[in-house]
Amino acid sequence: MRDQDTLHCGGAPPVLLASTSVSRRQLLAAAGINFEAVAPDVDEVAAKRELATANGRTLAVALADRKALAVSATRPGAVVVGGDQTLCCGDRLFDKPDGVDAARAQLCALRGRVHELQSAVSVARDGVVAWRHIASARLAMRPFSDDFLERYVTLSGDTLTTSVGAYRLEGPGAQLFERVDGDYFTILGLPLLPLLDWLRQTGVLRQ
Repeated sequence: MRDQDTLHCGGAPPVLLASTSVSRRQLLAAAGINFEAVAPDVDEVAAKRELATANGRTLAVALADRKALAVSATRPGAVVVGGDQTLCCGDRLFDKPDGVDAARAQLCALRGRVHELQSAVSVARDGVVAWRHIASARLAMRPFSDDFLERYVTLSGDTLTTSVGAYRLEGPGAQLFERVDGDYFTILGLPLLPLLDWLRQTGVLRQ
């Protein structure tokens, strides 16, 4: 790609996304970021077991750090972006559902209640975290009917298992809610605007 065809600064280091998340890939691509997605070698189950007493905010930051650092260790000089998101409702932390039945049960648990999303982003270079940011959003799920729930689950299928909330706000999942307080990008799992600002300030993107 020619220099005049990109929003990146000439000679800027490569940008890597340490994530397999479809939403995060789509957000970076839509923002005009040239990047390579690399799956981080992080055992999230073991990490969550190790951090079992951490709150949602601390857990999201720790996992974002670990993902960015894991990829950074293998790609010297690159700007590596890691992200993670947690969901808390009351005193319970939710994880991505491991199947459609688990997603249905999770949506039942969230129905008619307010939950909080914590979305963290970390940037690592040469094995060191250079920057991190975390943002919160509060979402009020409406008391939808059982009929609506079954139709929604049937319509969404396996996509329910791709997000911690068992919904995609950019899709039919928007119909689950009566109120949303927070940044749209934060809800999708990546505080994009602070990240873009950091990339501009450090000379990766054009000012």
